[in-house]
Amino acid sequence: MTNQTRKNFSLQMLLFELRNITGNPYVHLFGVAMPILMSYIVIRAISADVTDPDILITASTSVFLGMGSIIPMAIALLGYAATRAQEMEKGIPERLELFGLSSVITLRNRIVAELLFILTIFILYFVYGSLFLEIGSPAFSGIVAYTVCMLILTVIFLCIAHAIATILKKFGPTYCIVMILYFAMMLFSGMMGLSYDSMPAGIQTVARLLPLTYINKDIYTIWSGESYRFASMIQAYLLWSVVAGILLVATSKHKHN
Repeated sequence: MTNQTRKNFSLQMLLFELRNITGNPYVHLFGVAMPILMSYIVIRAISADVTDPDILITASTSVFLGMGSIIPMAIALLGYAATRAQEMEKGIPERLELFGLSSVITLRNRIVAELLFILTIFILYFVYGSLFLEIGSPAFSGIVAYTVCMLILTVIFLCIAHAIATILKKFGPTYCIVMILYFAMMLFSGMMGLSYDSMPAGIQTVARLLPLTYINKDIYTIWSGESYRFASMIQAYLLWSVVAGILLVATSKHKHN
């Protein structure tokens, strides 16, 4: 391993980032407790009204997998934005740069640490689901597709959170913006009681721009290995990848200015 590779990635830096993540209360509240609590409440409410076991398993699985998308959104968007903003207020990035650790290197290590942490949380989330809820059995392609969707979402949310916090440099404004994004995405993607099919046409247009919308309304089809056209979902992912890229470029220009 070259010196540059050691500088970019090291066990010590990854452990440091993992400690930052696990020490963030927003991560545990919104990224761990909230999806578990919401999935349990909604599925229990559904089971009280639905008697057909096949319909119940389909609905429960859809809700469970949809609520799982809260994990990357809360941990990578809310959690990292809060941590990054607090670091910016204290001037920590500038101190790290004195030791040759640029913002790019820090972001790379944070992405790796976040992905490892989120994979761990998903394992625990699925253990909870298998023990306490009735979840449909997946096809192998469904597991792969769901995992890839969640990991890509994590990277996108991390980049957006990094850019917002770096540009604003203050915890209050940063947290206000990412919290608005968090609840807006939950609302427009159909996670707060208003399903996509019941939305007005104008709201559906906005909803189709969100990757979370397709995860919430189509995930059971993907999970069970049925035929599914991914074009619209991929377009939504590409759109938000472009948004994240533009924000990172703006961050770089803002820093130089």
